[in-house]
Amino acid sequence: MELRGKRVMVVGLGVSGAAAAHFLHARGASLVLSDVRRAMETAALPPGELRLGGEDPAWLGGVELVVASPGVPPASALLAEADRRGIPVIGELELGGRFVRAPIVAVTGTNGKSTVTTLVAEILKAAGRRVFVGGNLGTPLVEAAGLELDAVVVEVSSFQLERIASFKPHVAVHLNLAEDHLDRYRDFADYARTKARLFLNQDRADWAVLNRDDPMVWRLRSALAARVMSFGLGPAASAAAIGYDGRDLIFDDGGRRAGRISLAQFRLAGRHNVANAMAAAGAALAMGVEPAAIEAALATFRALPHRMEFVDERAGVAWIDDSKGTNVASVVEALAATRAPVILIAGGMDKGGDYAPLRAPLKEKVRLLILIGAARDKMRAALEGATQIELRQTLDEAVRCAAAAARGGDTVLLSPACSSFDQFRSYAERGRIFQELVRAL
Repeated sequence: MELRGKRVMVVGLGVSGAAAAHFLHARGASLVLSDVRRAMETAALPPGELRLGGEDPAWLGGVELVVASPGVPPASALLAEADRRGIPVIGELELGGRFVRAPIVAVTGTNGKSTVTTLVAEILKAAGRRVFVGGNLGTPLVEAAGLELDAVVVEVSSFQLERIASFKPHVAVHLNLAEDHLDRYRDFADYARTKARLFLNQDRADWAVLNRDDPMVWRLRSALAARVMSFGLGPAASAAAIGYDGRDLIFDDGGRRAGRISLAQFRLAGRHNVANAMAAAGAALAMGVEPAAIEAALATFRALPHRMEFVDERAGVAWIDDSKGTNVASVVEALAATRAPVILIAGGMDKGGDYAPLRAPLKEKVRLLILIGAARDKMRAALEGATQIELRQTLDEAVRCAAAAARGGDTVLLSPACSSFDQFRSYAERGRIFQELVRAL
């Protein structure tokens, strides 16, 4: 892809957009830098025409390529006008993918992406591979361009998949599907179709690692060009498959190798993390890694920050930070892995999903639900009667309420089922502040 002398607009100047802008500048592109924010730090951006505070289609004059950040909504006036004019619009993931030469392992799904992405990278490192890890996890893919690597492992969101054209992972992992981001997509089917774009450009030389326990994911297999490796707790349903017998992972990678991978030293709790281990092992096997390296990496891996992270125990009360639990399905899994009785702190910015699936686990495990933030009234209406509910505005108030109500043997769990953007910049900031509040009690 020739960039020198090309006039390129970057829409959205967050982490992904800024990285794309630096990449484009280094390769000789002439930049137009656009963001809807009026006030933002621009000193670290590369040289270019700066267009802030709105979206004016006139800014597209002479532009030959648009690179859109994943946070820019599909309804963006600039993107719509670029499409109308026939100007190519791609995302940073697509841009980076065109310049990375190492085989790519890409991980998508509603929940577990960050854990599996990091775990795959750790397995490959344990096997002696030179690995870049990033994508939606944090470091933009364009930063892998030009590096001497054996593998690139990226977390891929549905937002990033909206604007791919030739992005082609050698191993594509789809973990699961549950309602999420329905404030952005027309419906669940639209969200699911966007996730499935991960496999768009694969061929028979590639691998698709699919969750056979998830009907929406497993049904994709019949339309894929890639070879399929399945994982799941249910019976194996493909020639290459990974299962679990309650102690070990049992694998057959399509007739080349078969055997066991011990989970005796694996420390992540919950059935969902067994599934995560299976998915990561499947991706590693598809990359030719030996089972011994997979077992060694699983034995030393620890939970990522804000994902069922133990914070403290005071007077017999355990405090757990699952701020990354930003949708209903992830909270259901978190509750399944948590010691009862539970005081659950949830709420934040609503993402358009249905809260009803929380009713059964609330009745079973939660003796007090504390709802905060912009979504608290909607959540109370959906969950009334499932357990005792208290409303608070802020996380600080919720932590103090939980501390006053907690008894020895309780678990206080922050698992919001909502995004953080009503009160925080990110789920990570929400989790960090939760931990500070707990330790200050």
